[in-house]
Amino acid sequence: MKTAKNIAKLTEKMIKFYDGDLHDINHFLKVYAYAKTIGQCEGLDEMSQMSLEAAAIVHDIACPLCRDTGWQGAKMCRCLRQLCAQEQIKELSKLLDLGEQSFDTFRLDYYSQTPYPGRGASPRGNMELVYDVCLSYATKFGRFAIKNLFLSGAPGLGKTFLSACIARTVSENGFSVVYDTAGNVFAQFEARKFLRDSPNGLDARDETRRYLNCDLLILDDLGSELTTQFTQSALYELVNTRLVGEKHTVISSNLSMEEAARRYAPQIASRLDGEYHVLHFFGDDIRLLRKNRL
Repeated sequence: MKTAKNIAKLTEKMIKFYDGDLHDINHFLKVYAYAKTIGQCEGLDEMSQMSLEAAAIVHDIACPLCRDTGWQGAKMCRCLRQLCAQEQIKELSKLLDLGEQSFDTFRLDYYSQTPYPGRGASPRGNMELVYDVCLSYATKFGRFAIKNLFLSGAPGLGKTFLSACIARTVSENGFSVVYDTAGNVFAQFEARKFLRDSPNGLDARDETRRYLNCDLLILDDLGSELTTQFTQSALYELVNTRLVGEKHTVISSNLSMEEAARRYAPQIASRLDGEYHVLHFFGDDIRLLRKNRL
């Protein structure tokens, strides 16, 4: 008798949950009826029968917030954001070693505490500040005062590692993140222009839309590309469109901001200098230090 009352209460709650949607109500009642009949024919004990009937009643509900639509009105539901984050991390992992790259695994002990010539600070002291800014940027994404970062320094100093840390944290918080190298990005812009209606051109069009519209774009190794009039035009479109759309961008480069100003057109240099917060990386090559410690 108690079992029947529990099933009746659960059925009543599900009917209220579906809020008058006769299609969904009829569907779960049919599944419940089939499951109940099968259990009785199999001679299940009372507890097993109740478990079977209860599972049948709620079988089609995974998310109580959106009823598996993925949306709460015009707002993306938490369940869909989590799924998107998982898929993004899989995609980012193809380009970045997200298995070990996180803020928790970043090691400051590789950076010397000896003052660096011409800098007025030690690499360790500088990286403590850089780390704090990157951590705050990622964990407070969209609420942090700084919108765009320019990570500047020689190879092997942690720019890509911290970029990966930012990508992982921001993605896990449900924002759309795209990471790519400058060379690949400009190649996609080129394919969009010159291949147009071909399959590769259509794919490139979709990729460039992702670059332009994602919540966070991480553009790695700016300055490694062959600088042409076309790449200048593509970079301007990328930087300007994202600024106008109030999208956030992280750029890493071996160039200083002064070198970037000499390399790129004035309208690009002006936007980089005026809208990006520069984080300087200096010290000894971490890759070589790690290799020597093995």
